[in-house]
This record gives sequence, C-alpha cells and structure tokens, in this order.
Amino acid sequence: MSFRRALALAACGLAGGSVLFSAVAVGKQPARGGDAEPRPGGSAAAVPPASAAPAGTGGYWDSNWDRREPLALINLKKKNEETGEEELASRLDHCKAKATRHIFLIRHSQYNLDGRADKDRTLTPLGREQAELTGHRLASLGLKFDQIIHSSMTRATETTEIISKHLPGVKKISTDLLREGAPIEPDPPVSHWKPEAVYYEDGARIEAAFRNFIHRADAKQEDDSYEIFVCHANVIRYIVCRALQFPPEGWLRMSLNNGSITHLVIRPNGRVALRTLGDTGFMPPDKITRT
Repeated sequence: MSFRRALALAACGLAGGSVLFSAVAVGKQPARGGDAEPRPGGSAAAVPPASAAPAGTGGYWDSNWDRREPLALINLKKKNEETGEEELASRLDHCKAKATRHIFLIRHSQYNLDGRADKDRTLTPLGREQAELTGHRLASLGLKFDQIIHSSMTRATETTEIISKHLPGVKKISTDLLREGAPIEPDPPVSHWKPEAVYYEDGARIEAAFRNFIHRADAKQEDDSYEIFVCHANVIRYIVCRALQFPPEGWLRMSLNNGSITHLVIRPNGRVALRTLGDTGFMPPDKITRT
C-alpha cells in the first residue's frame, strides 16, 4: 500500500471517529473554501466542503468571523447590471481592510482581595509596582499607541493610570463592557466556582465587548494601529478563545499573571495570530503574582 493511500485511509478513519469538542456558543459556521494557503508549486490546497467536517468541531476557519469580509458588506441585489463585474470588483476593493490591528490585552495588577465593594478593591503596593513595570515594558516597545481602553472597575482604572504615565499623550477610554464577569460555563466544569446565575448576564456583555472591540481594521484605516485594553483575566481568556476560533468554553484552561501582556494581531484579511499570551517575562520573579 502506498504512503499516500495509507494517509488517505487514516484521514477517513479520523473523520469518522467520535468528536467531543463543544460548538462555539455564537453559532460560528465553518468557512467554505476561498481561504486556502498556496502551496509551493503555486496551486491552492484543496479545502474540503463544510459538510465533510463533523458537526461542532470548529475545524475550519471562518473568514467572516467578524462580519467584515468584503463580500458580506455588499448588497449583491443592488448590483448594476450594466457595469456588472467591474462595479462589483470596485465595491469589493472599497470594503477591503488595508491595515493591521495590534491588540494588547493587559490584565490589571494585584489588588486588595478583602475589599467588599469595587471601590475598596484598590491596587496593593506590589500591584502598583507591577503596573509600573508593565507601563515601562509597553513604552520600551517603541510603538505609537493609538488609545488605551480600560474596564471601569477600580483595579483596572488604577492600573491604567499608572501605565499611562509611561505613554504620555495616549488617550484613555473607560467602558463597562470590559468589566470582570463569568463569560460562559467552563468545560471541564469546576465545582468550587459555578455562578450559573451570572453567565446569562455577564456572558452577553463580554461577548458584546468582543464584537465591539475585536475585529479587523475599518476599510478607511490607512495605517497599522496599536491599541491597549486593560481589563480582567476572564475577559482576556474568553477574547483569546473567540479570536482564535477555539471553543470558548475552554477559557478557564488558561492562566494569566497580574500585569501580564497578551498580544493579538488581526490582519486585513481577517487572519488572527496570538503573539504572546500572559507575558510577564519583563518582571523580576519576586514581583509576579496571579491573584
């Protein structure tokens, strides 16, 4: 039996096996071709039809995950029959993103866990040191940051104020969408932390934050952008899962240190890459915490 034949049979066996992945909660549909990587010889790798994938595997990249794929932004019914394909090509080009977005997700620094209300959950002395280190690290990258969007919770706001001292002139925007919460019931479940009552409310808000902030650049944006989001571990972990099209129920399988930097890159074609996840390599070991 040839190697190619054996490989084909093995692939068929895998396709017919039992798959236990959870479906994405927002109803992501697998992509249908048109997004294949070119092979060295010049031809595109064949993409199996969506029907070939077991239901719920999420095995294919949805190129319209942010609903900003150019073809999805055009009403084909309004196509001018006289100009035909030329007009369509022009309209598609007008809707295409040109710039890359760099998203820096910062987890707030260590805070007072004994605070009963949000206003009492202020940063600890160590937390303030962590924020200084994070701000210094961001400044050392030499990037022209466009804005800092932060959660309106006290610990995120205080972290932002310290970081912003290292990035003078960068505007700050506060939002309730990025407040901490329980995005979706985790899989595998945990017995010691299961706030069923809040999934319904927090999940919708955190998903709204993802849809509002995490997407490819607007077609009018000419230059690459660098944006900082200061928020919370649960929010960041959920955003990473959603952006990479991993099952969002797996968010609790990741862990993030206080003051850590997570770097997502969104290309004009909608492709997403995770450059760093929870980086705190710029902090001395005795300054690293995960509370």
